[in-house]
Parts: sequence; C-alpha cells; structure tokens
Amino acid sequence: MSASELPRTYDAASAEQRYYSWWEENGFFAASPDDPGEPYCIVIPPPNVTGSLHMGHAMDNTLQDILIRYKRMDGFNALWVPGTDHAGIATEWVVTRKLKAEGIDRLDLGREKFLEKVWEWKAESGNTITNQLRRLGVSCDWQRERFTMDDVLCRAVRQVFVNLHEQGLIYKGERMINWDPVGRTVLSDLEVEHDDAFQGELWSFAYPLSDGEGEIVVATTRPETMLGDTAIAVNPADERYQHLIGKTVRHPILEREIPIIGDSILVDMAFGTGAVKVTPSHDPNDYEVGLRHSLPFISIFDESATVTEEGGPFAGQDRFEARENIKQKLTELGLDRGSKPHLMSIGRSQRSGAIVEPMVSRQWFVRMKPLAGPALAAVENGFTRFVPKQWENTYFTWMRNIRDWCISRQLWWGHRIPAWTCGDCGEITVAVETPEACGSCEGETLHQDEDVLDTWFSSALWPFSVFGWPERTADLEKWYPTSVLVTGFDIIFFWVARMIFSGMHHMGGAPFRDVCIHGLLRDEHGQKMSKTKGNVVDPLEAIDEYGCDAFRFTLAQATVQGRDPHWNPRLPEANARFVNKIWQAFRFASLNLEDYDADQGAAATPSVYDRWILARTSAAVSRVRGALDDYRFNEAATEIHGFIWGEFCDWYLELSKPAMKAGGAPRASAQHTLVTVLSGIARLIHPIMPFLSEELWQRLPEATRDGQETVMKAPYPTAIEFPEDPAILEEVAFLQQAIVGLRKLKSDMELSPRVPLNLTVRGERTQTLRDHQDGLEHMVRVASIQSAEERPSDAATVVVPGAEIFVPLEGLVDLDAERERLDSELQRVDKDLADLAKRLGNPGFVDRAPEAVVRKFRDKQVDAQARREQLASARAALS
Repeated sequence: MSASELPRTYDAASAEQRYYSWWEENGFFAASPDDPGEPYCIVIPPPNVTGSLHMGHAMDNTLQDILIRYKRMDGFNALWVPGTDHAGIATEWVVTRKLKAEGIDRLDLGREKFLEKVWEWKAESGNTITNQLRRLGVSCDWQRERFTMDDVLCRAVRQVFVNLHEQGLIYKGERMINWDPVGRTVLSDLEVEHDDAFQGELWSFAYPLSDGEGEIVVATTRPETMLGDTAIAVNPADERYQHLIGKTVRHPILEREIPIIGDSILVDMAFGTGAVKVTPSHDPNDYEVGLRHSLPFISIFDESATVTEEGGPFAGQDRFEARENIKQKLTELGLDRGSKPHLMSIGRSQRSGAIVEPMVSRQWFVRMKPLAGPALAAVENGFTRFVPKQWENTYFTWMRNIRDWCISRQLWWGHRIPAWTCGDCGEITVAVETPEACGSCEGETLHQDEDVLDTWFSSALWPFSVFGWPERTADLEKWYPTSVLVTGFDIIFFWVARMIFSGMHHMGGAPFRDVCIHGLLRDEHGQKMSKTKGNVVDPLEAIDEYGCDAFRFTLAQATVQGRDPHWNPRLPEANARFVNKIWQAFRFASLNLEDYDADQGAAATPSVYDRWILARTSAAVSRVRGALDDYRFNEAATEIHGFIWGEFCDWYLELSKPAMKAGGAPRASAQHTLVTVLSGIARLIHPIMPFLSEELWQRLPEATRDGQETVMKAPYPTAIEFPEDPAILEEVAFLQQAIVGLRKLKSDMELSPRVPLNLTVRGERTQTLRDHQDGLEHMVRVASIQSAEERPSDAATVVVPGAEIFVPLEGLVDLDAERERLDSELQRVDKDLADLAKRLGNPGFVDRAPEAVVRKFRDKQVDAQARREQLASARAALS
C-alpha cells in the first residue's frame, strides 16, 4: 500500500486481528532456557478457570505485559508463563448450579461422576479468560500454559504435602475455622465477605449464681450459642464483678455448672453489661479464652448448622430457629433482661451467601511459625522488595501475627489430600503415590481422605511448580527466582506471603525479586466497581469501542504508585484520539518519504530543528526508561504523550515543513530525521501500545528496521541513539516561547492566524529570532524582523527572556483594547509578586524549606519583577 492509500484514521480492530495471530503463530512470545540474554521472568497470577476478564485482570495483565515487552526488547531472555487456577470452591459451585439447572443433584451423581462433569465443563469453557487475555494483547508464552490441576503441578502439590508432613509442619487437629453450612466446607478468610453494618440485636439475659445469691447478666448477639457456654468472663479490674470471680453459675436449660473467670483481654467493661458469655467452640475470641483458661469445648452445631444432641431440648433445630426458641424459653424462666438494636459485623460465604458459622473442627493445618521466620527475613534483608515500600508493613504485620493455616476443604474438586487411613489399624499414611498397603500393619484396606486442599495451597507453589519442580528442570534453573510479581494489595496475605514462605522453604530462596503492588481500580467517583452499583466497566467493550492500544494506555496512565487508580470514562476516548494523532503523524511522514534515500539522508547536514527533535527524543527515552524501571507506569505514559503529541507532532512536524518543501539536502535531512525518530517512537510505545507500534514498524523503510521482522524483537530505544545537544535545546525553547507569545497576542487581539506580522525586536537574542525567520514565518506568519534600539510607539509587546518583540498595531487592532490587555497582565504579575513576597517574607518557610526550594522561589521573584518592568514599559509606550 502506497503512502497516499493509507487510511486517514487508524483501524484498531484490523491491526489487532492481523498482528496478534501473526505474533503467536510465529512464536514471537516464546522463550527457551538456551536463548541468550539475562533471564527475566513473570509468572501470571493465575485467574480462576471459571472467570471472565474484568477490569482488575485487565490492569494487572496490562502492567505485566508492559514489563515483559520492555525487557524482551531490551535484550533479556524474557518469559511470561500463563495459566489458570482450578479455583476449587468457585468451580464446584458453577458446575453444581449448572447441573441443578438440568435437574441433576450433585450428591446423586457421586464424586467420580461429578468430577467427570467438571472436567467436561473445563474443556468447554475453561479457556474463556485466556482467549479474552489475547484480546488485551498480552505476550504470554502460550506453549507453556499451566493449569493448577495439570499432572506435573499435582505431583508438586503432593510432594510438598508429604515433605511438610514428614517435617512435622502439617498435622491434623482441632482448631477454629470458618464453616459454610450450605456449602458444607471450610472457607478461607478471602472466601468470606463481611457486612460491617448488619442490623442485629444485643440481647441480655441472666445466669443465676449456683449458690442462689443473685445473678450475673450477660449481653449477646447470638443467644443460641448459650447452649455451648462453658464460662462467664468478666474483667478482673471491674469492681462490680471482682467478688464473683471463682464462683459458678447454673446453666438454666442444661443444668450444668459454669465458672466465672477473669479475663482482661476479652472483656471490655464499657460494652454491654461488662460480663460476657464464653462459647469456645463457636466464636474466635472465645476460642482463645478457652485455650487460655483450659475450658471445655462443646460443639453444638453439625455441618448444616443444626443443633446437635449437646443442645438438649433444642437438638435438631436450625440455629436461627433455636435462637428464637431459646429466647422464648429464657423469657418463660424469667431470665430475659431486655434487648436493643445493634449494628454488628457478620461474615457470609462468598459463594452460597450463607452466614458463616465459626466452629471448632478437625482439619489439616500447616504449622506456620517455622515457615514465617525465613519469609520475614527475605523481605527484611532486601532479597524481595515491595514497590511501593509501604506495603511491606502489611506483609510484616500478617507474618508476625500468623496463625496455623487450615488447608483442608470439604469439596470434591481440587487436589485431594494425599493421606490414606488404614481400615484395620487406623494408621494414617501420607504419600506422593497411592500406597499398596498400610505401613504399620500391612493391611490393604486403605481409604483416602475425602477432603481436598485449599486452592491457595497449590497457588503458593506456582512460581516453581510451573517449571516442573520437584524435577530440577532447565526452566527451573534458568528462571527461578522470577523477576517481579505484579498484583493487587488485597492478596498480600493470601497469596504473596504464601508464595514467599513456600519458595524459601522448598527452593531455598524467595520466588521473586520485586513485588509490584497496584491499587484497586475504582470508578471516576472513587467507588469500588460492582454490579450492584451498576458502575462496572467491561474491558472487552472498552477495547471494542476505543481500541486495545488506547485502552492499555489509559490503564497505564491511571496506575499511580501508592494510590487506587480511578477509571475516567473520558480518558480512553481522549487516548483513542492520541492513537489516531500518532497515526496521522506517521501518514504525513509517509507522504513525504516516498523519495527517501537513506544514504543521502544520512550524509545530509541536519538542521537546527532536526538536531532539536533528536535531542528531545533522547531525553524522552531516558525518562520513559527510568519510569518503567521503577514501575512508575503513569509517568512513562505521561512522558510518551507529552513528547509525541506536544513536541514531535505540534512542533517538529510543523517546523520541518519548510525543509520538506525546499528539496535537496534540507529535505533529505528532514526525511532522515523523521525516519529515525519514528523508528524510536514505534519502539518506545511498543510495551504500552503493541498493535499501533507494529503497524508503524511494518510500514517504516526497510533499512530503518535493521532486519527485525517485528517491533517486539527490535531493541528498545536508548538515549545514546539520539545525540544530545543542550545548546540547541535552549535555542529552540527560546523560539517556542516567542511563537507561543505571538500566537497568544494574535488570539488576545482576535487577529486571524493568517495575518502577517512585521516585528521590531530589541535585546541580546534579536539575532536568534532573525536566524529562525523561516520557522517564525511558517508557525506564526512573521513577514519581517527589524532591529530597534528604542521601543516603537503604538506597538504590542511580547516579552521573552533576552528579547522584547514589538508588533506595530496601527491598522491591526484597537489600541484601547491593547492598553486594557496590558493593564490586565500587569495586575496578574503584581498579584504573583505579592504572593512571592509573602512566601519569601515568612521566616518559617525560608528557614525550614530546602535551600533549592527557596532558591527556586527567589528566581521566580526575579523573573516576575523583570517581566513587570517590561510590561510597564510596554504600557507606557501606549500612553
């Protein structure tokens, strides 16, 4: 296609369809441990196999792709490993609901048949999110795609379980857990959604003292759990109850004696009655009290939260039914002491919606204290760093207060616990493969544990299991530890920390050098996106509307370290215009490159404007590199936008037009500079705008591409490719100020941009303006430039450092209006001077602010005073 046939607007959809399949088919995303270059690796935070692409995924994966494309171009042996998580409870619920809609009950199917249905569903729908990630342009090595239930990863999970069990770090015991009575499984904290403003009731009732000499009143939001009470706790400093500590009360329904204990940790004297019922088996805080005081643990609910035989007359009742019946019974006994509304926090199962029941249950646990120590040291000693650094505190707090981790789940889908119980002697055998006989009695009646492992158990091994561990593969040797993990702050507890202690324990080193933490993407009003609020943005719809490049650029712009990014719906539209601006600049260049001769261009002497844009390119490249190296994605995007639109398009392309028209050596030099800078731009924007950059690269002259068939294999630009030229930068900056000033003068006086100006100039920079008369004529229609020793009368003035530019106004404007303009400018500069004088006259500022800051304000004051004098002089000339 010739330059004249290029469309006027960029066709994003066409480019995305053409280039992504071409990249993937040609293996451009692939990496090998035998490839040259320093290793750089990212393992994708595996999305749930049940999932669809949402804005959180889009932001997270865009940032990873920016890094991997940048490093790949920079000569690293860069690998990005994709994959998905089996998402135990989420997937089980999806398939269960699907079967229910077909009239099939999961329990009627049985475990094996149900798992067949899950695998069928995974085969049909499990690739949805990975295909959607391709729409985002991510450059994962898809040949290495992993799934947490792949055979290799399953073996790694079993091996880790066996190792930890043999080391005494996995055990089976009774601990407090979150129980879903509808899903009938343990839940991780992440699977519990908290409602902190639930309208409940604080209900008070009396426990009669056993000696018949009074009562003690307790307040509770859960009267039904009084069936499992094994103590009444008061604060030992509370004078109201000190005399009761050591006595007992009589349970009014179950006729057992309950001690009154003193516990300053649990009891807030100002809350409720100052006396607290203690149910160690059904409240996390009470559980700790039970351990501290060696209290009995009485479980009163079964797996469906139905009252057990321990509940006496209320056995067989649902917990909420029992609540009302117990309240009625206590009222009948004369023990009701009133109630009042009470806002409280409740937890609900993320999947079933059921109110979570805290209960003591026999489960498999990981002993965490021995694992937490090395993981803490890895971050404390700088082997792994958090960016921004403040997130280290979140990590430290959790790791220093860590509790044993419940890893068993009462599900069918997932990694089944590799433990077998002997039907003859009851011995438990833990093994990587199914044992043929009991290791204790040699009995052959072995039954595998019905539970599966918490999804986070397998996810914790992800950075090394994806490389074939426990085998010492070439991939593992090359790319472990990985380079960076990009993720949200909300899973520092659940995933980041667990990967670190798993890597430290099983690999002898932390799994990644950097942890880049980004915020939660919110809507433009700072609200969390949710379907309920109706403020969810579908990334695929945004890509369809604005194009992938504009969408990705918007996400990069929004990602500011240490802050939750906000989605501004106007930005992708603006960035779609930016993408098209780049395309139109390229189209203009192409129209002027049809006669381009690379040898002639390289031999031609560059103009001032050629040297200037090359120097500006060098500065832009340096700044973008620095921003990407420090994970300051928004600063990289801002620099790219400012350089391309503000300097290349608005200034250089315009300033180069006279040379293009002139022909000969000036045209050859301008052409060569255009090609050089466009090559730099295509490579500079590639990590953020992969499709547009490839479209530009494929249409650049062959010689400029240096044999690289794709831009992603071309070297990322370096500052030294483009010669620095401080003197030219200063000279053109002066010219820009003069042009901006003259344009503003025309605008203020409502003159047409086409009206020619005859300038009279005085000052030390007069010759510089004369040297750039062609540029001034093209940019602002300057017809002539004359020198002057004195200020001409009836002339408007543009003041720039080193020169006063006078524009004779006779026949151009209303002189009275110009006087008003100068008066307005004088008022503005007088206000600036007053503000600066106030600041610099404040000893608190001058004495405490850094010297460089104070100097900056003093320089502003000098400049403002000089401008005031020039404006006053200009005003006097019109008096």
